[in-house]
Amino acid sequence: MGLTLAQKIIKEHLVSGEMIPGEEIALKIDQTLTQDATGTMAYLEFETMGVPRVKTELSVAYIDHNTLQSGFENADDHRFIQSMAKKYGLYFSRPGNGICHQVHLERFGKPGKTLIGSDSHTPTGGGIGMLAMGAGGLDVAVAMGGGAYYITMPKMYKVNLTGKLHDFVTAKDVSLEILRILSVKGGVGAIIEWGGEGVKTLSVPERATITNMGTELGATTSIFPSDEITKAFLEAQGRGEDYIELRSDEDAVYDKVIDIDLSELKPLIACPHSPDNVVTVESLNGTKVDQVCIGSCTNSSLYDMLKAAALLRGKTIDPSVSLSVSPGSKQVLSMLADCGALTHILASGARLLECACGPCIGMGFSPNSGGVSLRTFNRNFEGRSGTADGQVYLVSPETAVAAALTGEITDPRMLGDMPQVSMPEKFKIDDSAVIPPADEETAKTLEILRGPNIKPFPDSIPQGDTLRAELVLKVGDNITTDHIMPAGAKILPYRSNIPYLSRFCFGVCDETFPERAKAAGQSIIVGGNNYGQGSSREHAALVPLYLGLRAVVAKSFARIHAANLINAGIMPLTFKNPDDYDSLSQSDMLSIKNVYEGMDSGNLVLTDEKTGKDIQLVCSFTDRQKAILKAGGLLKYVGQGGGL
Repeated sequence: MGLTLAQKIIKEHLVSGEMIPGEEIALKIDQTLTQDATGTMAYLEFETMGVPRVKTELSVAYIDHNTLQSGFENADDHRFIQSMAKKYGLYFSRPGNGICHQVHLERFGKPGKTLIGSDSHTPTGGGIGMLAMGAGGLDVAVAMGGGAYYITMPKMYKVNLTGKLHDFVTAKDVSLEILRILSVKGGVGAIIEWGGEGVKTLSVPERATITNMGTELGATTSIFPSDEITKAFLEAQGRGEDYIELRSDEDAVYDKVIDIDLSELKPLIACPHSPDNVVTVESLNGTKVDQVCIGSCTNSSLYDMLKAAALLRGKTIDPSVSLSVSPGSKQVLSMLADCGALTHILASGARLLECACGPCIGMGFSPNSGGVSLRTFNRNFEGRSGTADGQVYLVSPETAVAAALTGEITDPRMLGDMPQVSMPEKFKIDDSAVIPPADEETAKTLEILRGPNIKPFPDSIPQGDTLRAELVLKVGDNITTDHIMPAGAKILPYRSNIPYLSRFCFGVCDETFPERAKAAGQSIIVGGNNYGQGSSREHAALVPLYLGLRAVVAKSFARIHAANLINAGIMPLTFKNPDDYDSLSQSDMLSIKNVYEGMDSGNLVLTDEKTGKDIQLVCSFTDRQKAILKAGGLLKYVGQGGGL
């Protein structure tokens, strides 16, 4: 029996475990990346481990999230990260150089390599045949220290593409189609491989859009073969030597196969407030639009920007619409300027934003109250834009331009002929904004620069054999990390200050949560399906830890968040009978006895002390995860000799 593309890379990097779906495996990690919203904490964690130098082939620290410097906090974090990178052997991508995933694809990603990043959209690297996965900052810190990355061996899904996309139908529409088919939890526990004859019609930027959006499926990662199209992209980036051919075996076996005929797709749109709430654009024709945003790590490539510029050329956006354009990297912006495309964008009335995440993470350019905002981004969670009642839709750049020009949702096929845009034979190479690390001897003399907003990692508590705690919050399905620990310009500057950040925890769901959780001392949260979907931000575990959270009981969990909870020393537990969710009420006093025995058997009993009802819970912790929980989190586990 042959191997899938992902299985080949896993086999090449397997440190321990068996490649059996559901079994824990450990992988050697070749590359890591961080961004500044999660990076400060990751480097504090790395520093705690006492490793003198990163041990990966390549690690890069990017500044792309917290670029709005309205106070000292973000600038201090940037300075701290830069000093850490210089001392410990990382490359440092300066503010303005671009979004981590776009820059990494352009300048650092290599087919066949493993990459983990403290950002959930790290699977973008799968567009050039990397096994690229989002992870918590602590997992990234361990990998930088030479430790393995532990995951549950995923199932293998295959999306078989046939045909070719019509004009005005894009890779974004392919992403929305698979979300419509599978939903935001349909990829949990799986790696999604894209193949078939239709793959040959997709450029690397288009493939990267699809692997980026695969994160919204809950998938471990997504991956494309490394082929002649990959080779041409790497050669155009001056990195032809990084190319290797990679593809699955003809007789590879998949757990699920999905067929998509590209020629049958229409322009699609995800409606508020979930990426899988997908309908055709034409079904919403005429809906008034207030704001349009083109950019983010999903659709900010040169290819995307050139198409937008060509459609805007000689035209002016509707007076009632505000349009922003955020190129994904300095390379993209520079090449737009050199070829004149930037002039067409600006002449249309668009506002040029920094080469950064910007509006996607709620860092500026929020819509008006109740405003309809069409965005080429990957997430449209409620409140994520920075406007609590903003109505955010996810679209392709072509659909975004159509709305900007007409002032309403418009099928882009109504714009006439699509201008022909092609990929350049050579990209403009300028890595002057990437600062290399100091040599090892110089590094020993360097000082780490810390600002007053940088606070220590919160202390965790070893899991005892008995837990008694109040149910301080009960929430529903698809609770995102944005619900748990919101982003945005007002909050992101405090990512390195857990005590201050705790004031905003679960503020979207219940503004009284932080105060009640602290008063309870120890607490339990109850959730529905897909608890913790979305970003990889470990703050969604660390802040509740600081507030006393000891366990989360849910119907099901998103992969990265469950791992982050364990790393923080918090137990993620699942209802054996999902209907038992209905019997629990906020403020109930709950208890779990014989925790250690229950961890070993995979079965625990939760007792509601008010009613006396026993509720059956299940868990599937590995021996390593049990040891981490008993130690009080991954940092303490490593500190006690658990090893990297």
